Amino acid sequence: MKSDPRTGPDLILATKPFAKDSTLKSWWHILSTALLLLAALAGTHWNVNVWGQIACSVLAGFLLLRFFVIYHDQQHHAILPKSRVAEMLMRVFGILALSPSSVWRSSHNHHHSHNSQLRGSHIGSFPIMTKAQFQKSSASVRFKYLFMRHPLTILLGYVFVFIFGMCIGPFINDPKEHRDSLLALLVHIAIGTALTWFWGWRALVLTQTLPCFIAYAIGSYLFYAQHNFLGVRFADRAGWTYNNAALESSSYMETGPIMGWFTANIGYHHIHHLNARIPFYRLPEVLGEIPELQSPKKTSLHPLEILRCLRLKVWDVDAQRMVGVSGAVPATAETAS
Repeated sequence: MKSDPRTGPDLILATKPFAKDSTLKSWWHILSTALLLLAALAGTHWNVNVWGQIACSVLAGFLLLRFFVIYHDQQHHAILPKSRVAEMLMRVFGILALSPSSVWRSSHNHHHSHNSQLRGSHIGSFPIMTKAQFQKSSASVRFKYLFMRHPLTILLGYVFVFIFGMCIGPFINDPKEHRDSLLALLVHIAIGTALTWFWGWRALVLTQTLPCFIAYAIGSYLFYAQHNFLGVRFADRAGWTYNNAALESSSYMETGPIMGWFTANIGYHHIHHLNARIPFYRLPEVLGEIPELQSPKKTSLHPLEILRCLRLKVWDVDAQRMVGVSGAVPATAETAS
């Protein structure tokens, strides 16, 4: 006799056997990715052909993206939760990657605890307004809100999400708590200065600027699209549950095997939000083993899908869906009359 589909706490409980890492496998993913990243960065200097240097720079950007997702997994304690060496290594990486641990952990843990709530979900995520809130807001508030969700802001995630969002902003707001934000910014500037001083502007662009631009543009879009897509659901606190937020408000992004490797399976986002302690390399296993997780809300990196996601701006409570600017602008006095 067929059993009823598991929901709520029972579904979360079903994922717990997968929330165990393999120490050997975790270190393999960390060290192999780190070595490949260092080799690609070295190739931006010592490759004899300029096109080879550019290719190494682009590859470094994708490898930086992969290492960042692995860092994200370790910060959740999904991999190597008891390793002091891993903790120290990832704290150093957080400084180098403009995502210091003090900021990332506090903001990202808040995001997981408040994902898709209409109040409070802006911390560690892109802000969300209802259509009514947007219409009642002043022009300056609407401008700031749309700027934060603008495609160019996401494309320039290197500057707006990481340099300002992870370093400058947190340090200004709480210098004592986020001293590592200032350290990350100073280290980044020092590395850029050294590259320019010893090897010139090409080294600055190919070894630091282009890899960071690629990694943080893709990373910012992934973070946006995984919670801002056609079919996403938002709720006020009274109607919010953790498991519904994972399954109804977090997408499964179909990436293909190559991009899946470079993004360290972050596309299995509905499973990750259901249980953030599952190592990234076990997420496909969970999807295959738990039927209740096999019909998720999907997104992809297809250009048309990207365009559709980027057009979504505010939550229409009455229609229970995200709408674009045309559906969000306040009604004019003439229309009202």
